[in-house]
Amino acid sequence: MTHVKICGVTSVEDVELCVDAGVDAIGLNFAPGSPRCLTLEAAVPLAQAIPAHVLSVGVFVNASLEQLLEYKRVLALRCLQLHGDEPPELLSQVLPHAYKALRVRGADVLTEAARYPGEHVLLDAYVPGAHGGTGARFDWKLARDLGQVRKVTLAGGLTPDNVAEAIAAAQPFAVDVASGVELGPGQKDPERVRAFVRAAKRG
Repeated sequence: MTHVKICGVTSVEDVELCVDAGVDAIGLNFAPGSPRCLTLEAAVPLAQAIPAHVLSVGVFVNASLEQLLEYKRVLALRCLQLHGDEPPELLSQVLPHAYKALRVRGADVLTEAARYPGEHVLLDAYVPGAHGGTGARFDWKLARDLGQVRKVTLAGGLTPDNVAEAIAAAQPFAVDVASGVELGPGQKDPERVRAFVRAAKRG
């Protein structure tokens, strides 16, 4: 069954909503400039509210190794998502509980993914000037192709209305959503969260 990650959660209430809806992972965003960005201090109660059976993922953009390790330690994060322009060498220093997110421009993403170590990779839509959370989508067939050799998390433009179609087309290990289940940036819509999880688990 496809795993579900809800990303950009910004309140304890929304952590509890996601857990109750049956998600497999929750993403806490530490990307500067993102409307969903959390400070380390603000993230502490959220991280503490994530139960052991749900994967806690810290999302970073061009963070230093020192910051990655500090946040992982303080928040007891179980996985790190590198969503910027990080080199393969940085990823290799935080494996195995980490993966690279790649923004898909076209088929060259298959070559780019091969540069990065680890069994897992996240594919998001490429939008100039943005590192994610845009709601844009890409050709899901590329995710299916990469999924032949890697665990792929599919992100970008997913909603409760299209996630089952996306899973059928891409056959990913997991799906990841932020803006597609929100009332506004960082504020999750309970109905859309539950509908997304139901649709993904059926798909």
